[in-house]
Amino acid sequence: MLRMGKSGARREVIKIAFQGERGAYSEAAAIAHYGLDIQTLPCETFADVFQAVVEGISDRGFIPIENSLAGSIHKNFDLLLRHNLYIVAEHYHRINHCLMALPGVNMEQLREVYSHPQALAQCDSFISAMKNVRSIASTDTAGSARWIKEQGMRSAAAIASRRAAEVYGMEILAEGIEDDPANFTRFLALASKPEGSEEESKTSIVITLQHRPGALHQALGIFATRGIDLTKIESRPLVGRPWEYLFYLDFIGALNHADIKAAISELEDFCSSMRVLGSYARHNWILEIEEQEIEPGTTRD
Repeated sequence: MLRMGKSGARREVIKIAFQGERGAYSEAAAIAHYGLDIQTLPCETFADVFQAVVEGISDRGFIPIENSLAGSIHKNFDLLLRHNLYIVAEHYHRINHCLMALPGVNMEQLREVYSHPQALAQCDSFISAMKNVRSIASTDTAGSARWIKEQGMRSAAAIASRRAAEVYGMEILAEGIEDDPANFTRFLALASKPEGSEEESKTSIVITLQHRPGALHQALGIFATRGIDLTKIESRPLVGRPWEYLFYLDFIGALNHADIKAAISELEDFCSSMRVLGSYARHNWILEIEEQEIEPGTTRD
């Protein structure tokens, strides 16, 4: 798809695959990162997102990798290793849960609240304070909004993103209804080729180690002695080799930095295997989140 730029020149619009229905938090995060001038491609599963990029159906895949409350999304760590794709960007997105219903419906009319089980759990205090309302689990946050819209359910509300309300023509009754406002998800953008960055960078790798005492300690020491900041360590079982593990490492710095080059070189000699998943611009998310803060549980007048 081509669109006209400000100068009048035609340019190709980036297509981004995500898991879920239109209005999902993954789509909202992709738009927050890349802007409105993109084309999004809903996929049924995370594996479908990866496959869309591998087959060239989509330019990017946009996947959640960890949540500040629920932890890591292990399925996507496994898919990263299974596919020959590269991390080209990261994005931290505030999960701002909204209660939404059909236009004209008020809080007193509600009898059911639909959403993904995790979203319902994260809004338990708000839901419990609602009178004569029961929560009903569904497979998707945005899908809950779509279902209520399609069925014309005037006694039901959904918990989903503000983007879902916009997509399905729902009216937001309350927003910021999560029990813990420190609810963020880190997303990764994936592409078929690596991309460098001139900005402050982060690098992600995956390694396997010899199964012997002190191996992980020695591997991490390679970073410590060079003052390289490790921001995440995640272990996953090594398929076909019981009680052996892969280690995913994120650290600050780009591959072309001298200290990073030296660390990678030493790791290659020390580890059983190593793969660079990507070196990409680090998202300065704290400033952006502060600008987006709203009062929790803000309801419609």
